[in-house]
Amino acid sequence: MNPASNRTLLYLLVVAGGFYLLYLLSPILTPFLLAAALAYLFDPLVTRLAARRIGRTWGTVLVLLGLALSLVLLVLILTPLFQAQARMLMAQIPKLIEWGQVGLLPWLQTRFGIDLVGDQAEIMAWLKGHVGELTKLTAYLPAVGNQGLALLGWLANLLLIPVVTFYLLRDWDHIMAGAGRLVPSALRPKVAEIAREIDAVLSEFARGQLSVIVLMVLFYSLALWLAGLDYALAVGMVAGILVFVPYLGVVVGVLLGTLAALVQAGDLATLLPVWGVFGLGQLLEGMLLTPWLVGDRVGLHPVAVIFALMAFGQLFGFFGVLLAIPASAALLVAFRHLKAHLDPD
Repeated sequence: MNPASNRTLLYLLVVAGGFYLLYLLSPILTPFLLAAALAYLFDPLVTRLAARRIGRTWGTVLVLLGLALSLVLLVLILTPLFQAQARMLMAQIPKLIEWGQVGLLPWLQTRFGIDLVGDQAEIMAWLKGHVGELTKLTAYLPAVGNQGLALLGWLANLLLIPVVTFYLLRDWDHIMAGAGRLVPSALRPKVAEIAREIDAVLSEFARGQLSVIVLMVLFYSLALWLAGLDYALAVGMVAGILVFVPYLGVVVGVLLGTLAALVQAGDLATLLPVWGVFGLGQLLEGMLLTPWLVGDRVGLHPVAVIFALMAFGQLFGFFGVLLAIPASAALLVAFRHLKAHLDPD
């Protein structure tokens, strides 16, 4: 093999080793990946603020405060919706028990000959006879403890995100410059070209997807309000924000809208307009807005998008789903340049 082929093989091995290391570190990478995504998205805004003699540190603080206020506002809008739905579910429990006693149990006895009503005394006697075995539940206490530790780890990762985001945003230019110096000098022009192309693809994707989200939030909120739904703004915001994950926005929106309509009225006449809004919204988003504003800028087939969502979700959890499409687009650009390098003809 010639020296050029040896170098190419070495680079491929280094890249493969890097991906394998990412796989091994995936349990701890989630907060860093999300922080890096936030830093990438908001770096232009921090740069503009820094150019106004505010300074990059204070610009970063202002941007993070704006994000925190937006999150608090979102929570304040959504909290009444979830409180109302929780009250509705609690109110439905006695009705569900009554339906089971009056409707389900007699139906089981008539249809299948199962007499659960008559067997209640035997069931209670069996429970009393085996009550001592309930002490075996203590064997599960270590598992409960492990779940508690996992919850603490999740909270720690959640608290780590704003800290990492602050340092990445503040020092973004220095970090990018340092990363560029790590690249061998012979490869810097090509790597810089690939980085610029990836940045262009991701910028177009981010702008297009953000436009789709804003328009869908406005559409769902306004349409649900016209349909007479009391919690139109909350349901519309959730459904609109989640449209970046295929079908997740409409599924969650239908579930929340249905529950909200049941809390409000509880009849089919209220549900039909809500379902109609989400059916129209799915057509609007899938056939008009996404092709128009996002289109083929990412260059991924729908099947590849679904695979990327599942693969990144498996590796990095929920935040992997958030990063799946832009990360796949970046990988696609890199592999396209690699193919052109290995097969110039």
